[in-house]
This record gives sequence, C-alpha cells and structure tokens, in this order.
Amino acid sequence: MIDLRSDTLTQPTKEMRDAIYTATVGDDVYGEDPTINKLEKLAAEITGKEAALFVTSGTQGNQLAVLAQCSPGDEIIVESESHIFFYEGAAISALAGVQPRVITGVRGEMDPALVKQAIRSDDIHFPDTSLICLENTHNRSGGSVVSLDNMKSIYDVARDAGIPVHIDGARLFNSVVATNKNVKDFTQYCDSVQFCLSKGLGSPVGSILAGERRFIDKARKWRKRLGGGMRQAGFLAASGIISLTKMVDRLAEDHDKARKLAGAIEDINGLVLVNRPDTNIVIVNIEKTKQRNEEFLERLKQEGVLAVSFGEGQIRLTTHYDVSDADIDHAISALKAVVG
Repeated sequence: MIDLRSDTLTQPTKEMRDAIYTATVGDDVYGEDPTINKLEKLAAEITGKEAALFVTSGTQGNQLAVLAQCSPGDEIIVESESHIFFYEGAAISALAGVQPRVITGVRGEMDPALVKQAIRSDDIHFPDTSLICLENTHNRSGGSVVSLDNMKSIYDVARDAGIPVHIDGARLFNSVVATNKNVKDFTQYCDSVQFCLSKGLGSPVGSILAGERRFIDKARKWRKRLGGGMRQAGFLAASGIISLTKMVDRLAEDHDKARKLAGAIEDINGLVLVNRPDTNIVIVNIEKTKQRNEEFLERLKQEGVLAVSFGEGQIRLTTHYDVSDADIDHAISALKAVVG
C-alpha cells in the first residue's frame, strides 16, 4: 500500500533505529538526559535561538508557545486556515484562555497592513493582542512557502507594537530546502519557533520549540503542567539528532516527487490541480468526477493508494521519505483508474 496521507507516516531509518537502541539516557525532568540535552543544544544552534525544548508533538509545541507568552483573556492573531486555529481542537482557548483574531491570507500569507489593523488599541473594551502566529510551510495552502519578505514585514509590525511572533514551523525545513535558504533566514523573524521531527524529517516522535532562554524556561514549566515531562526520552532524541543532521537535504526529493505527481494530475481528465506544489503537498479537486470524497478515496485505496479528504470535493496527497519514484508512477496510474 502506497501511503500518501501524510509525511507523518514515515518509518524510522535503520540509522535512527540503531541510534535509538544505543542512546545514552537519563531523567530529562531532572535535566539529566545527555541525548536530550544534545538535541536541544543542536536545535538552538540551528535556529539561532538561545535555547530549545523537546516536546511530544507540534501541537504541544504551539500550545506551549501560546501559554508561555500570553495570559487568559488575551487575543492572538492567526491566519484563518492556520494549523493552530484549524486543527488543534481550540486548545488556545481551552488551555491558554485566549481568543483568536483571524485574518484570511493568500497562500498562507497574511497582509501586514491587515495584521497591523488587527492589533488592539489600549481600550478597556478590547482584549490585549499578545502574540502573532505564522505558519511555514502552510499546510492548508498546499505546503506553500511563506516568503521571507512577508515574514519580515509582519515581524516589523510586531516589533513596532511590542508583540512577539511565533512560527508554527511544523514543516519549516521544507521551506528552507525549497528556497535554498538557511534556517536562520526564517527564524530571524520570530521570537519562538516550533518544528516537527516526525514529519518529513522522519523521526517517530517529537518536535522542537526554540526561543529565548527565559521563554523556554516558562515553556518547560508548562510542559510539566500538561504532563509532557518525559524521563528517559533520549531514545527519542537520538532519532531527532539524525533527523537534523542527515534528513534535511533529502527533502528536495520529496518536493521533486510532488511536482511529478502534480504534473501528471494536470493531464488526467476529471481532476483539477488546486496547487502547484512549493514543497511536498498536492491538493486535487475531484468534483468533476461526480464522486464524493469517501467513494473516491475508497476506490483509490482499492488501487493500492491512500490519501486524505481535504474538504468536500478535494483530497490531499503528501510525498515523503518512504514514497519512491515507482510509488509515484503507481499513484498516477491509480488516479487514472479511479477517474476512468
């Protein structure tokens, strides 16, 4: 079965499995796991931040960023289809007690002028704007790269207003590879950043939250409050080190496969390509086939390919480490069979 549902489906490499097996571990809640400490130091250096924290998931990392930088009753500015707003179970409200101020972007990019307008003035009727959140790559825009110019403009607005900026960089390294830039080119325009080790970078578990040391100290305490303090977690960190040192450059292969898939879809009568992929996500409109999502996906599964619904009339296909060029060829044939 060719699994194109998500890049979270990757299996750890042999090198990762060997590193996990041989990892030196300690109690991370006491700060005594040497492999965790090594991963966090490496992540801080790569992002150009003072400190970093290993967390269980991207969602947990995002929530810690909100909890550590906001107070109940505050408001945060988010893009209308951002992961923090769309896919995290209203956790910003349930946990941090903040409300979202949503701005509709274009391919994930918010207009800096609209962001500036959305910042609340000093009025007792209004909540305080305490955080601006960006997402790069932007999942619901098809893994689109939010440009450095857009990030800088929003960061400048935030600086002028004295408001921190958080990047949900679950797939940030896809942006880095797609633009042939350095991670720090992106993270210079934020106060905190979260990125996943368990998506395109191939680790089985975990994400990183990075920022100023004082912020990370607060986030660490919130992680403990949420039950996220782990003990001999170095087994997981060992894989994360491999992700950061061995799995970044190869993301270009995923992007190439996504473009190959997208190009073939354009030639399949009945399918409409929604996005020209910047990175590893392909969104397809299937309305012309007159099939409901469930029917289309089931027929695709019968052809040996898994994908996911992405709103009625649309499906998402995501390339990753465990998808070969031959798998892409099979997926193209399967899509033709389902449409035909």
